[in-house]
Amino acid sequence: MKPLKLYLEELRAPFFTASIVPVLLGTLIAWARTGVFHVDTFLLTLLGGVLLHAGTNVVNDYYDHVSGNDEANTRFVRPFTGGSRMIQKGLLSPKEVLTLGLVCFALGSLIGLYLAFRVGKVILLLGAIGILSGYFYTAPPLRLVSTGFGELLVGLNFGSLMTLGAFYVQTRWLTWEPVVASLPVSFLIAAVLYINEFQDMEADSAVGKTHWVVRLGRARAVKGYAWILGLTYASILLGVLLRLTSPWTLLGLLTLPIAWKGLRVAREFYDDYLKLAPANAATVMVHLLTGLLLSLGYVLERLI
Repeated sequence: MKPLKLYLEELRAPFFTASIVPVLLGTLIAWARTGVFHVDTFLLTLLGGVLLHAGTNVVNDYYDHVSGNDEANTRFVRPFTGGSRMIQKGLLSPKEVLTLGLVCFALGSLIGLYLAFRVGKVILLLGAIGILSGYFYTAPPLRLVSTGFGELLVGLNFGSLMTLGAFYVQTRWLTWEPVVASLPVSFLIAAVLYINEFQDMEADSAVGKTHWVVRLGRARAVKGYAWILGLTYASILLGVLLRLTSPWTLLGLLTLPIAWKGLRVAREFYDDYLKLAPANAATVMVHLLTGLLLSLGYVLERLI
């Protein structure tokens, strides 16, 4: 057997914040509004979300190898772009990577089936969307990354759908608040994917991964990055002004200086894959901190 650390590296665990943040947010919205907090359900939801996230990461690594994408990529910046590189380094075989990804999807699906049996069939729909779009993000025949909807689907899955699902398993009912409250998280995880595509652009274009950075080119794509960040903070303000979210979610605006730093770096170094790395890091940090601040807002809403 291969050392466990190889498989853990393949999973790209540091990026599990993308699934942890929306589950935490949805759970805390449920607690703030109802006082309900089922610890066992929360932990199962969190584990299920992380497993589906892991499956997506690993299966995408496999299909990026099959397409020649990762082999062609010489401008990647670890850990943000270029995949895990485990296949390229010869540390794991393609078969081992694919098997690991399918096992993660299977385990996550079993948890989803249990939660659906326990709380309601809505979880089946949300889980099915996540699994299918996660698997076929780079897998043929759909290859959703090449359709122009890849960034949208990532934002939807790791934002509103996960948040709504986490809210639903706690309360067993649906409402618009977790959807609106999670819009900043949706925009920011899309921004993480989007800025990471800058370094990968040539390799992605060579294998037909025509996402929006490839379609626009780096210079024009910087404007798209600015728009995503702008929509993030606009969604926080509008949610509060329209009384759809807690006023305490305005805490999310505290990450604006970090976002501005990332945007400044992107504007200056969009064509320098090494000097662009601080923008990659800033976007990841903005996503994590904004999600945590939104969650904290609902804790304060309940307590105060």
